[in-house]
Amino acid sequence: MRQREIVMPSKSLGLSCALSTPFGHDARVDTARLAEHANWCLAQGCDSITLFGTTGEGAAVGVADRARSIKSLLAGIAPARLLSGITACAPDDAAAQARVAVDAGLYGLLLTPPWYFRDVSDDGLFAWFARVLEMIGNARNVYLYHIPSMTGVPLSVDLVGRLKTAFPGVVVGVKDSSGDWQNTEKLLAAHADLQILVGDERHLARAVRQGGAGTICGLANLLPGIVRKAAHDGVDDARIATAVEVIMRHPFMPAVKTLIAQQRGDPAWRVMAPPLAPLTDADARRLTAEFEKVLTAKAA
Repeated sequence: MRQREIVMPSKSLGLSCALSTPFGHDARVDTARLAEHANWCLAQGCDSITLFGTTGEGAAVGVADRARSIKSLLAGIAPARLLSGITACAPDDAAAQARVAVDAGLYGLLLTPPWYFRDVSDDGLFAWFARVLEMIGNARNVYLYHIPSMTGVPLSVDLVGRLKTAFPGVVVGVKDSSGDWQNTEKLLAAHADLQILVGDERHLARAVRQGGAGTICGLANLLPGIVRKAAHDGVDDARIATAVEVIMRHPFMPAVKTLIAQQRGDPAWRVMAPPLAPLTDADARRLTAEFEKVLTAKAA
């Protein structure tokens, strides 16, 4: 039975889990495990789920698998609690990914810039984003995704301003995954009318205290209760920084999956979509031992 729809807050996204995506050995999404994990995250304190982001290996998930995954989640989760990451270079492909989510009634989109061409101008990026948003037509609650470590394509404060002016009520926020606190501060100062989300959990509480709207983050796959306090109340907890630092000693996406597998007692969670590969057994043992210390540590 579908849950009652929950209307998301207008000024804050709160805690949205950048959901890790389980795959079978055929590199197709394992929708049963996906739904189970999404429901667990919501039950543990996440306000919403963001599918197909960086943590969710979204660049490896095609339109057909996106549609199957969303259909499976909507059997038990209200669409108002789901967002979808969009990762493509061609406007046609980005719009096709977006339409799957928009047509299903999902709350919003996390829109990544085109990532193949580097050193592009703000004018070029504006034209690309405008083309995609015009092709979608009925998009709402679009969050611009600033993650230059992955895309190589930064989103300037000025570009964000141009896009929010051109698409009022459509472009509602920015997810800043730069890991650069100065950049986050600039976004908070220049765009107080937008929801500024922080991807680096180590900066989350500080950003919320300065007007940030919460987070879409990978650590919510593992420690949603701890991260929720930072996302909602701006409460610092030393375990967050320690957990991030432990995970970042390894490739991030397979590290998160290794820890989910450990928590669930389910080694199938370690499967990655090519070209990514799981951690070696030795690295997995080292990571889980280090992370166990985080779980047993007291709150700061």
